Amino acid sequence: MRSILITTSALALAACAAGPDYAAPKHPQSAGGSFVAASAVVTPEPVKGDWWRLYDDPVLDQLVADALAANTDVRAAAARVERARALLRGARANQLPQATLGAGANYGRTPEVQRVPGLARENWQIDVGLNVSYEADLFGRLSRSVEASRGDVGAALADAEAVRVAVVAETTRAYADAASAAERLKVAEHIVRLLDQSLDLTERRRSVGEGTRLDTARIGALRNERQAQVPTLRAERDAALFRLALLTGRAPADLPPVAAARVTTLRLNQPIPVGDGAALLARRPDVRAAERRLAAATARIGVATADLYPRITLGASGGSTGTDIGDVFGAGPLRWLVGGLLNWAVNPGPARARVAAAEAESQEALADFDGSVLRALQETETALSAYGNALDRRTALQAARNEAEAAVTIARARQREGDIDSLALLDAERTFADAEATLAAADAFIADAQVDLFRALGGGWQV
Repeated sequence: MRSILITTSALALAACAAGPDYAAPKHPQSAGGSFVAASAVVTPEPVKGDWWRLYDDPVLDQLVADALAANTDVRAAAARVERARALLRGARANQLPQATLGAGANYGRTPEVQRVPGLARENWQIDVGLNVSYEADLFGRLSRSVEASRGDVGAALADAEAVRVAVVAETTRAYADAASAAERLKVAEHIVRLLDQSLDLTERRRSVGEGTRLDTARIGALRNERQAQVPTLRAERDAALFRLALLTGRAPADLPPVAAARVTTLRLNQPIPVGDGAALLARRPDVRAAERRLAAATARIGVATADLYPRITLGASGGSTGTDIGDVFGAGPLRWLVGGLLNWAVNPGPARARVAAAEAESQEALADFDGSVLRALQETETALSAYGNALDRRTALQAARNEAEAAVTIARARQREGDIDSLALLDAERTFADAEATLAAADAFIADAQVDLFRALGGGWQV
Protein backbone atom coordinates (compact mmCIF):
# COMPACT_ATOMS: atom_id res chain seq x y z
CA MET A 1 0.00 0.00 0.00
CA ARG A 2 2.84 2.35 0.83
CA SER A 3 4.39 1.82 -2.61
CA ILE A 4 1.03 2.60 -4.28
CA LEU A 5 0.73 5.89 -2.41
CA ILE A 6 4.31 6.85 -3.26
CA THR A 7 3.79 6.06 -6.96
CA THR A 8 0.48 7.96 -7.08
CA SER A 9 1.99 10.99 -5.37
CA ALA A 10 4.88 11.05 -7.84
CA LEU A 11 2.49 10.87 -10.78
CA ALA A 12 0.37 13.65 -9.33
CA LEU A 13 3.38 15.92 -8.97
CA ALA A 14 4.45 15.25 -12.54
CA ALA A 15 0.96 15.49 -14.04
CA CYS A 16 -0.51 18.43 -15.89
CA ALA A 17 -3.96 19.16 -17.21
CA ALA A 18 -4.51 17.67 -20.65
CA GLY A 19 -5.63 19.78 -23.56
CA PRO A 20 -4.90 23.40 -24.52
CA ASP A 21 -4.89 26.23 -22.00
CA TYR A 22 -7.47 28.86 -22.85
CA ALA A 23 -6.47 32.31 -24.05
CA ALA A 24 -9.13 34.90 -24.86
CA PRO A 25 -9.20 35.77 -28.57
CA LYS A 26 -8.25 39.23 -29.76
CA HIS A 27 -10.67 41.74 -31.25
CA PRO A 28 -9.91 43.35 -34.62
CA GLN A 29 -7.69 46.38 -34.00
CA SER A 30 -10.05 48.68 -35.88
CA ALA A 31 -12.97 47.63 -33.67
CA GLY A 32 -11.82 49.62 -30.65
CA GLY A 33 -12.03 53.12 -32.11
CA SER A 34 -14.80 55.58 -32.80
CA PHE A 35 -17.87 54.53 -34.76
CA VAL A 36 -17.93 55.21 -38.49
CA ALA A 37 -21.53 56.42 -38.48
CA ALA A 38 -21.20 58.71 -35.44
CA SER A 39 -22.54 62.22 -36.00
CA ALA A 40 -23.45 65.36 -34.11
CA VAL A 41 -26.55 63.66 -32.67
CA VAL A 42 -24.37 61.35 -30.51
CA THR A 43 -21.46 61.84 -28.15
CA PRO A 44 -18.46 59.59 -27.33
CA GLU A 45 -19.25 59.80 -23.62
CA PRO A 46 -19.75 56.42 -21.86
CA VAL A 47 -23.10 54.73 -22.33
CA LYS A 48 -25.47 55.04 -19.39
CA GLY A 49 -26.59 51.71 -17.97
CA ASP A 50 -30.05 53.11 -17.15
CA TRP A 51 -30.36 54.79 -20.54
CA TRP A 52 -34.18 54.92 -20.45
CA ARG A 53 -33.95 57.57 -17.72
CA LEU A 54 -32.72 59.98 -20.39
CA TYR A 55 -36.39 60.34 -21.39
CA ASP A 56 -37.16 61.72 -17.91
CA ASP A 57 -40.45 59.81 -17.70
CA PRO A 58 -41.25 58.36 -14.24
CA VAL A 59 -43.92 56.09 -15.70
CA LEU A 60 -41.40 54.52 -18.06
CA ASP A 61 -38.92 54.12 -15.20
CA GLN A 62 -41.49 52.18 -13.17
CA LEU A 63 -42.53 50.03 -16.12
CA VAL A 64 -38.91 49.04 -16.77
CA ALA A 65 -38.48 48.17 -13.08
CA ASP A 66 -41.63 46.05 -13.26
CA ALA A 67 -40.37 44.27 -16.37
CA LEU A 68 -36.99 43.46 -14.84
CA ALA A 69 -38.74 42.05 -11.77
CA ALA A 70 -41.61 40.10 -13.34
CA ASN A 71 -40.91 39.44 -17.03
CA THR A 72 -41.17 35.72 -17.75
CA ASP A 73 -38.12 35.68 -20.04
CA VAL A 74 -36.01 37.29 -17.30
CA ARG A 75 -37.23 34.71 -14.80
CA ALA A 76 -36.45 31.85 -17.18
CA ALA A 77 -32.94 33.22 -17.80
CA ALA A 78 -32.35 33.46 -14.03
CA ALA A 79 -33.39 29.81 -13.69
CA ARG A 80 -30.87 28.82 -16.39
CA VAL A 81 -28.15 30.61 -14.44
CA GLU A 82 -29.05 28.67 -11.29
CA ARG A 83 -28.95 25.43 -13.27
CA ALA A 84 -25.47 26.23 -14.58
CA ARG A 85 -24.29 27.09 -11.07
CA ALA A 86 -25.68 23.81 -9.74
CA LEU A 87 -23.77 21.88 -12.43
CA LEU A 88 -20.61 23.78 -11.48
CA ARG A 89 -21.07 22.76 -7.84
CA GLY A 90 -21.45 19.17 -9.00
CA ALA A 91 -18.25 19.35 -11.07
CA ARG A 92 -16.36 20.73 -8.09
CA ALA A 93 -17.77 18.03 -5.82
CA ASN A 94 -16.39 15.37 -8.15
CA GLN A 95 -12.88 16.54 -7.20
CA LEU A 96 -13.49 15.52 -3.58
CA PRO A 97 -13.48 11.99 -2.13
CA GLN A 98 -16.78 10.19 -2.71
CA ALA A 99 -18.27 8.24 0.17
CA THR A 100 -21.25 5.92 0.38
CA LEU A 101 -22.71 4.45 3.55
CA GLY A 102 -24.79 1.30 3.33
CA ALA A 103 -26.69 -0.82 5.81
CA GLY A 104 -28.90 -3.87 5.41
CA ALA A 105 -30.70 -6.46 7.49
CA ASN A 106 -32.30 -9.76 6.58
CA TYR A 107 -33.68 -12.81 8.34
CA GLY A 108 -33.01 -16.27 6.93
CA ARG A 109 -32.23 -19.93 7.43
CA THR A 110 -28.79 -21.45 6.90
CA PRO A 111 -28.44 -24.98 5.48
CA GLU A 112 -27.41 -27.50 8.14
CA VAL A 113 -24.11 -28.20 6.42
CA GLN A 114 -23.23 -24.48 6.49
CA ARG A 115 -24.36 -23.80 10.04
CA VAL A 116 -21.68 -22.41 12.32
CA PRO A 117 -21.50 -24.43 15.55
CA GLY A 118 -23.17 -22.56 18.36
CA LEU A 119 -25.42 -20.50 16.12
CA ALA A 120 -29.04 -21.14 15.30
CA ARG A 121 -29.94 -22.06 11.75
CA GLU A 122 -32.49 -19.23 11.62
CA ASN A 123 -31.32 -15.75 12.64
CA TRP A 124 -30.89 -12.14 11.60
CA GLN A 125 -27.92 -10.95 9.58
CA ILE A 126 -27.08 -7.24 9.85
CA ASP A 127 -24.44 -5.59 7.68
CA VAL A 128 -23.07 -2.03 7.86
CA GLY A 129 -20.39 -0.69 5.53
CA LEU A 130 -18.64 2.52 4.39
CA ASN A 131 -16.97 2.88 0.99
CA VAL A 132 -14.69 5.80 0.10
CA SER A 133 -13.15 6.48 -3.32
CA TYR A 134 -11.01 9.25 -4.69
CA GLU A 135 -10.00 9.82 -8.31
CA ALA A 136 -6.46 11.12 -8.60
CA ASP A 137 -6.88 13.85 -11.21
CA LEU A 138 -3.52 13.18 -12.80
CA PHE A 139 -4.33 14.51 -16.24
CA GLY A 140 -6.84 17.21 -15.41
CA ARG A 141 -10.08 15.47 -16.39
CA LEU A 142 -11.88 16.78 -13.32
CA SER A 143 -10.21 20.19 -13.25
CA ARG A 144 -11.01 20.73 -16.93
CA SER A 145 -14.61 19.73 -16.21
CA VAL A 146 -14.75 22.43 -13.53
CA GLU A 147 -13.21 24.90 -15.97
CA ALA A 148 -15.84 24.03 -18.60
CA SER A 149 -18.67 24.38 -16.08
CA ARG A 150 -17.29 27.73 -15.00
CA GLY A 151 -17.42 28.86 -18.64
CA ASP A 152 -21.02 27.62 -18.86
CA VAL A 153 -21.94 29.73 -15.82
CA GLY A 154 -20.33 32.80 -17.39
CA ALA A 155 -22.23 32.18 -20.63
CA ALA A 156 -25.52 31.72 -18.76
CA LEU A 157 -24.94 34.96 -16.85
CA ALA A 158 -24.20 36.84 -20.07
CA ASP A 159 -27.26 35.29 -21.73
CA ALA A 160 -29.37 36.48 -18.80
CA GLU A 161 -27.92 39.95 -19.22
CA ALA A 162 -28.78 39.85 -22.94
CA VAL A 163 -32.35 38.98 -22.01
CA ARG A 164 -32.46 41.97 -19.67
CA VAL A 165 -31.17 44.23 -22.46
CA ALA A 166 -33.88 42.94 -24.79
CA VAL A 167 -36.63 43.25 -22.17
CA VAL A 168 -35.68 46.82 -21.23
CA ALA A 169 -35.50 47.81 -24.91
CA GLU A 170 -38.79 46.17 -25.86
CA THR A 171 -40.55 47.60 -22.80
CA THR A 172 -39.38 51.08 -23.78
CA ARG A 173 -40.35 50.40 -27.39
CA ALA A 174 -43.86 49.25 -26.44
CA TYR A 175 -44.36 52.33 -24.25
CA ALA A 176 -43.02 54.58 -27.03
CA ASP A 177 -45.21 52.86 -29.64
CA ALA A 178 -48.30 53.38 -27.49
CA ALA A 179 -47.44 57.05 -26.97
CA SER A 180 -46.63 57.70 -30.65
CA ALA A 181 -49.81 55.91 -31.76
CA ALA A 182 -51.75 58.18 -29.38
CA GLU A 183 -50.06 61.24 -30.87
CA ARG A 184 -50.68 60.10 -34.44
CA LEU A 185 -54.28 59.39 -33.45
CA LYS A 186 -54.56 62.93 -32.11
CA VAL A 187 -53.13 64.29 -35.38
CA ALA A 188 -55.53 62.19 -37.45
CA GLU A 189 -58.51 63.41 -35.44
CA HIS A 190 -57.28 67.00 -35.78
CA ILE A 191 -57.03 66.58 -39.57
CA VAL A 192 -60.59 65.21 -39.63
CA ARG A 193 -61.82 68.25 -37.71
CA LEU A 194 -60.06 70.60 -40.15
CA LEU A 195 -61.61 68.75 -43.08
CA ASP A 196 -64.98 68.98 -41.39
CA GLN A 197 -64.53 72.74 -41.29
CA SER A 198 -63.56 72.81 -44.98
CA LEU A 199 -66.52 70.61 -45.83
CA ASP A 200 -68.86 72.91 -43.89
CA LEU A 201 -67.44 75.97 -45.64
CA THR A 202 -67.79 74.32 -49.06
CA GLU A 203 -71.38 73.34 -48.37
CA ARG A 204 -72.23 76.90 -47.31
CA ARG A 205 -70.68 78.24 -50.51
CA ARG A 206 -72.68 75.71 -52.49
CA SER A 207 -75.90 76.77 -50.75
CA VAL A 208 -75.42 80.31 -52.04
CA GLY A 209 -74.56 79.14 -55.54
CA GLU A 210 -70.75 79.52 -55.31
CA GLY A 211 -69.98 75.81 -55.42
CA THR A 212 -71.14 72.48 -56.81
CA ARG A 213 -71.99 69.04 -55.48
CA LEU A 214 -68.71 67.84 -56.93
CA ASP A 215 -66.83 70.23 -54.63
CA THR A 216 -68.48 68.90 -51.49
CA ALA A 217 -68.08 65.29 -52.67
CA ARG A 218 -64.34 65.73 -53.10
CA ILE A 219 -63.85 67.28 -49.67
CA GLY A 220 -66.14 64.66 -48.12
CA ALA A 221 -64.19 61.81 -49.72
CA LEU A 222 -60.91 63.16 -48.32
CA ARG A 223 -62.48 63.62 -44.90
CA ASN A 224 -63.78 60.03 -44.84
CA GLU A 225 -60.42 58.72 -46.04
CA ARG A 226 -58.71 60.37 -43.07
CA GLN A 227 -61.42 59.22 -40.69
CA ALA A 228 -60.80 55.62 -41.81
CA GLN A 229 -57.24 55.86 -40.42
CA VAL A 230 -58.48 56.53 -36.87
CA PRO A 231 -59.56 52.95 -36.02
CA THR A 232 -56.25 51.59 -37.35
CA LEU A 233 -54.28 53.90 -35.06
CA ARG A 234 -56.46 52.92 -32.10
CA ALA A 235 -55.73 49.27 -32.82
CA GLU A 236 -51.97 50.02 -33.00
CA ARG A 237 -52.12 51.77 -29.63
CA ASP A 238 -54.04 48.89 -28.05
CA ALA A 239 -51.56 46.36 -29.46
CA ALA A 240 -48.63 48.32 -27.99
CA LEU A 241 -50.32 48.47 -24.58
CA PHE A 242 -51.08 44.74 -24.64
CA ARG A 243 -47.45 44.06 -25.53
CA LEU A 244 -46.40 46.30 -22.65
CA ALA A 245 -48.56 44.26 -20.28
CA LEU A 246 -46.89 41.04 -21.44
CA LEU A 247 -43.41 42.49 -21.02
CA THR A 248 -44.14 43.63 -17.46
CA GLY A 249 -45.57 40.24 -16.49
CA ARG A 250 -49.22 41.29 -16.42
CA ALA A 251 -52.47 40.33 -18.05
CA PRO A 252 -53.78 43.14 -20.34
CA ALA A 253 -56.55 43.97 -17.87
CA ASP A 254 -53.97 44.49 -15.08
CA LEU A 255 -51.90 47.13 -16.87
CA PRO A 256 -52.11 50.32 -14.76
CA PRO A 257 -54.03 53.16 -16.47
CA VAL A 258 -51.04 55.48 -16.09
CA ALA A 259 -49.20 53.37 -18.70
CA ALA A 260 -51.65 54.63 -21.32
CA ALA A 261 -51.73 58.24 -20.15
CA ARG A 262 -48.93 59.58 -22.36
CA VAL A 263 -50.15 60.99 -25.70
CA THR A 264 -46.88 62.48 -27.01
CA THR A 265 -44.00 60.61 -28.62
CA LEU A 266 -40.88 59.99 -26.53
CA ARG A 267 -38.24 62.57 -27.43
CA LEU A 268 -34.64 63.27 -26.46
CA ASN A 269 -33.32 66.80 -26.36
CA GLN A 270 -29.65 65.87 -26.02
CA PRO A 271 -27.03 63.86 -27.91
CA ILE A 272 -27.01 60.15 -27.10
CA PRO A 273 -23.83 58.89 -25.35
CA VAL A 274 -22.47 55.93 -27.32
CA GLY A 275 -18.87 55.44 -26.15
CA ASP A 276 -16.52 53.68 -28.58
CA GLY A 277 -16.00 50.26 -30.09
CA ALA A 278 -13.81 48.89 -27.30
CA ALA A 279 -16.39 49.78 -24.66
CA LEU A 280 -19.16 48.34 -26.84
CA LEU A 281 -17.48 44.92 -27.15
CA ALA A 282 -16.76 44.82 -23.42
CA ARG A 283 -20.37 45.70 -22.64
CA ARG A 284 -22.36 43.64 -25.16
CA PRO A 285 -23.68 40.52 -23.37
CA ASP A 286 -23.81 38.42 -26.54
CA VAL A 287 -20.09 38.98 -27.15
CA ARG A 288 -19.29 38.05 -23.56
CA ALA A 289 -21.52 34.96 -23.76
CA ALA A 290 -19.75 33.83 -26.95
CA GLU A 291 -16.35 34.29 -25.29
CA ARG A 292 -17.39 32.22 -22.27
CA ARG A 293 -18.75 29.45 -24.53
CA LEU A 294 -15.41 29.40 -26.32
CA ALA A 295 -13.65 29.03 -22.96
CA ALA A 296 -15.94 26.13 -22.01
CA ALA A 297 -15.44 24.41 -25.37
CA THR A 298 -11.67 24.75 -25.05
CA ALA A 299 -11.78 23.16 -21.58
CA ARG A 300 -13.81 20.23 -22.92
CA ILE A 301 -10.96 19.40 -25.27
CA GLY A 302 -8.94 18.74 -22.11
CA VAL A 303 -11.72 16.58 -20.67
CA ALA A 304 -11.77 14.45 -23.82
CA THR A 305 -7.95 14.31 -24.06
CA ALA A 306 -7.65 13.07 -20.46
CA ASP A 307 -9.54 9.91 -21.47
CA LEU A 308 -6.48 8.92 -23.54
CA TYR A 309 -4.49 8.46 -20.32
CA PRO A 310 -4.86 6.15 -17.31
CA ARG A 311 -7.48 6.93 -14.71
CA ILE A 312 -6.41 5.99 -11.18
CA THR A 313 -8.91 5.69 -8.36
CA LEU A 314 -7.95 5.10 -4.72
CA GLY A 315 -10.48 3.37 -2.52
CA ALA A 316 -11.10 2.13 0.98
CA SER A 317 -13.97 0.29 2.55
CA GLY A 318 -14.85 -0.92 6.00
CA GLY A 319 -17.79 -2.59 7.57
CA SER A 320 -19.12 -5.16 9.96
CA THR A 321 -21.56 -8.04 9.83
CA GLY A 322 -23.34 -9.72 12.73
CA THR A 323 -26.55 -11.32 13.90
CA ASP A 324 -27.53 -8.35 16.07
CA ILE A 325 -26.63 -4.74 16.64
CA GLY A 326 -24.18 -5.59 19.42
CA ASP A 327 -22.23 -7.92 17.16
CA VAL A 328 -22.13 -5.38 14.32
CA PHE A 329 -20.41 -2.73 16.43
CA GLY A 330 -18.06 -5.10 18.17
CA ALA A 331 -14.42 -5.44 17.27
CA GLY A 332 -14.64 -9.07 16.15
CA PRO A 333 -16.57 -8.86 12.89
CA LEU A 334 -14.93 -5.65 11.65
CA ARG A 335 -13.54 -5.75 8.10
CA TRP A 336 -11.59 -3.24 6.04
CA LEU A 337 -9.95 -2.96 2.66
CA VAL A 338 -7.65 -0.39 1.03
CA GLY A 339 -6.50 -0.41 -2.57
CA GLY A 340 -6.28 1.29 -5.94
CA LEU A 341 -7.86 0.84 -9.36
CA LEU A 342 -6.32 1.72 -12.71
CA ASN A 343 -8.45 2.05 -15.83
CA TRP A 344 -6.88 2.60 -19.24
CA ALA A 345 -8.70 2.14 -22.51
CA VAL A 346 -6.95 -0.43 -24.69
CA ASN A 347 -8.62 0.91 -27.85
CA PRO A 348 -8.01 4.69 -28.00
CA GLY A 349 -10.17 5.15 -31.09
CA PRO A 350 -13.36 6.31 -29.32
CA ALA A 351 -11.39 8.68 -27.09
CA ARG A 352 -9.56 10.18 -30.05
CA ALA A 353 -12.89 10.67 -31.82
CA ARG A 354 -14.22 12.54 -28.79
CA VAL A 355 -11.10 14.74 -28.83
CA ALA A 356 -11.64 15.54 -32.51
CA ALA A 357 -15.30 16.34 -31.85
CA ALA A 358 -14.36 18.64 -28.95
CA GLU A 359 -11.80 20.43 -31.12
CA ALA A 360 -14.43 20.93 -33.83
CA GLU A 361 -16.84 22.36 -31.24
CA SER A 362 -14.11 24.73 -30.13
CA GLN A 363 -13.61 25.92 -33.71
CA GLU A 364 -17.37 26.44 -34.00
CA ALA A 365 -17.36 28.45 -30.76
CA LEU A 366 -14.48 30.59 -32.08
CA ALA A 367 -16.40 31.30 -35.29
CA ASP A 368 -19.47 32.22 -33.23
CA PHE A 369 -17.36 34.58 -31.14
CA ASP A 370 -15.90 36.30 -34.19
CA GLY A 371 -19.39 36.57 -35.63
CA SER A 372 -20.77 38.11 -32.44
CA VAL A 373 -18.04 40.78 -32.52
CA LEU A 374 -18.75 41.67 -36.13
CA ARG A 375 -22.50 41.57 -35.53
CA ALA A 376 -22.22 43.94 -32.56
CA LEU A 377 -20.30 46.45 -34.68
CA GLN A 378 -22.67 46.07 -37.64
CA GLU A 379 -25.81 46.51 -35.54
CA THR A 380 -24.43 49.57 -33.78
CA GLU A 381 -23.20 51.26 -36.96
CA THR A 382 -26.53 50.54 -38.67
CA ALA A 383 -28.51 51.92 -35.73
CA LEU A 384 -26.31 55.05 -35.62
CA SER A 385 -26.80 55.68 -39.33
CA ALA A 386 -30.55 55.08 -39.15
CA TYR A 387 -30.95 57.43 -36.18
CA GLY A 388 -28.88 60.27 -37.64
CA ASN A 389 -30.60 60.11 -41.01
CA ALA A 390 -34.03 59.88 -39.37
CA LEU A 391 -33.36 63.18 -37.60
CA ASP A 392 -32.26 64.79 -40.87
CA ARG A 393 -35.41 63.49 -42.54
CA ARG A 394 -37.57 64.91 -39.76
CA THR A 395 -36.01 68.36 -40.20
CA ALA A 396 -37.02 68.35 -43.87
CA LEU A 397 -40.50 67.01 -43.07
CA GLN A 398 -41.03 69.68 -40.44
CA ALA A 399 -40.24 72.38 -42.99
CA ALA A 400 -42.58 70.74 -45.50
CA ARG A 401 -45.36 70.54 -42.91
CA ASN A 402 -44.98 74.23 -42.02
CA GLU A 403 -45.14 75.22 -45.68
CA ALA A 404 -48.22 73.02 -46.22
CA GLU A 405 -49.95 74.62 -43.24
CA ALA A 406 -49.23 78.07 -44.59
CA ALA A 407 -50.57 77.02 -47.99
CA VAL A 408 -53.83 75.78 -46.45
CA THR A 409 -54.30 79.05 -44.55
CA ILE A 410 -53.80 81.06 -47.75
CA ALA A 411 -56.06 78.76 -49.77
CA ARG A 412 -58.91 79.03 -47.28
CA ALA A 413 -58.68 82.81 -47.25
CA ARG A 414 -58.60 83.00 -51.03
CA GLN A 415 -61.55 80.63 -51.36
CA ARG A 416 -63.60 82.77 -49.01
CA GLU A 417 -62.82 85.69 -51.27
CA GLY A 418 -63.67 83.68 -54.37
CA ASP A 419 -60.16 83.87 -55.86
CA ILE A 420 -59.71 80.08 -56.18
CA ASP A 421 -62.04 77.15 -56.62
CA SER A 422 -62.62 74.25 -54.23
CA LEU A 423 -60.28 71.98 -56.19
CA ALA A 424 -57.30 74.17 -55.32
CA LEU A 425 -58.33 74.17 -51.66
CA LEU A 426 -58.78 70.41 -51.75
CA ASP A 427 -55.26 69.97 -53.09
CA ALA A 428 -53.86 72.19 -50.33
CA GLU A 429 -55.87 70.34 -47.68
CA ARG A 430 -54.64 66.98 -48.94
CA THR A 431 -51.03 68.15 -49.01
CA PHE A 432 -51.26 69.45 -45.45
CA ALA A 433 -52.95 66.28 -44.17
CA ASP A 434 -50.24 64.15 -45.75
CA ALA A 435 -47.47 66.35 -44.35
CA GLU A 436 -48.96 66.33 -40.85
CA ALA A 437 -49.41 62.55 -40.81
CA THR A 438 -45.95 61.93 -42.28
CA LEU A 439 -44.31 64.13 -39.65
CA ALA A 440 -46.09 62.27 -36.84
CA ALA A 441 -44.98 58.95 -38.34
CA ALA A 442 -41.41 60.29 -38.59
CA ASP A 443 -41.45 61.12 -34.88
CA ALA A 444 -42.57 57.56 -34.15
CA PHE A 445 -39.78 56.21 -36.36
CA ILE A 446 -37.20 58.32 -34.50
CA ALA A 447 -38.35 56.94 -31.15
CA ASP A 448 -38.07 53.43 -32.56
CA ALA A 449 -34.60 54.19 -33.98
CA GLN A 450 -33.47 55.45 -30.57
CA VAL A 451 -34.52 52.19 -28.94
CA ASP A 452 -32.70 50.24 -31.68
CA LEU A 453 -29.57 52.24 -30.99
CA PHE A 454 -29.74 51.79 -27.22
CA ARG A 455 -30.33 48.06 -27.66
CA ALA A 456 -27.38 47.75 -30.07
CA LEU A 457 -25.19 49.54 -27.52
CA GLY A 458 -25.99 46.76 -25.05
CA GLY A 459 -26.81 48.84 -22.00
CA GLY A 460 -29.40 48.05 -19.37
CA TRP A 461 -28.29 44.82 -17.72
CA GLN A 462 -25.93 46.58 -15.32
CA VAL A 463 -28.78 48.10 -13.30
